Amino acid sequence: MPRRLWVPPEPYDLARTLRVLRRGAGDPTCRRETDGTWWRTCRTPHGPTTLKITEHNNPADGIVIAGDAWGPGSDWTLDALPALLGAYDEPAAFVPRHQVVARANRKHAGLRLARTGLVMDSLVPTVLEQRITTGSAHYAWRRLLTRYGEPPPGPAPDGMRVMPPPQVWRMIPSWEWHRAGVDRARATAILRASHHAPRLEEAAAMTLHDATTRLQLIPGIGPWTAAETLQRTLGAPDALTLGDLHLPVQSRRDGTDELMLQLLAPYPGQRHRAARLILLGGPLPDRRAHRAPHSRIARL
Repeated sequence: MPRRLWVPPEPYDLARTLRVLRRGAGDPTCRRETDGTWWRTCRTPHGPTTLKITEHNNPADGIVIAGDAWGPGSDWTLDALPALLGAYDEPAAFVPRHQVVARANRKHAGLRLARTGLVMDSLVPTVLEQRITTGSAHYAWRRLLTRYGEPPPGPAPDGMRVMPPPQVWRMIPSWEWHRAGVDRARATAILRASHHAPRLEEAAAMTLHDATTRLQLIPGIGPWTAAETLQRTLGAPDALTLGDLHLPVQSRRDGTDELMLQLLAPYPGQRHRAARLILLGGPLPDRRAHRAPHSRIARL
């Protein structure tokens, strides 16, 4: 069983860093145990992998993160472990310009932006989240993975699955998409992406601008989907989500992308990090702010 140890910079918050990768409490590809252990499955360029991530407090070295991996892609996964845990994120480059953001930045100083290095891994569940409530998207993800995902290698917890390869996504019949609550537009976007999966995976090595352009060449993948995907794939601090009807309530002043962009203008290169801290810290003061909707509904 291959293992890799990584000593993170302090402060460090493992749960806050990895939480963005989990699509609900029942995500078949990402699970957090009550003792703080994280399990993650993924389909790497070398095959499926199960990754177990544990946090240890060493009196000599402080926090030490251990990664254990099983499966054909275990070497690739462990090579990418520091990036996944936020090793290449640079939170020190962020300068808060609002009191709410500054407080959240201090409170969550251990937050790092995770980088998976995988595109389809984040793109498919993000497409499922287009234009519907988060709960409905998580249900679709669980149902499709349970039926079409494969059992993970190694001692993964019961119920976990590895995301299907592109050829399996293309074989899912229309009635199974319907039973999962996935409309034709979202299913078609996933099918199109699966046809071009190798080219899309190349975006993991691109700049944010070029990666965004590459993803949006696929019909059905717009700015919202590209940003949500690349926030995870690249750990991109400036991959700002536009068209999200939950985030605007926190960071917009009258519900428009234009004014949200104005509000986040003091954070060039760090707008995604600023928006995430706003969500953690609470809405910016504004008497005209709308009430937050019960569930997130997003655009393309």
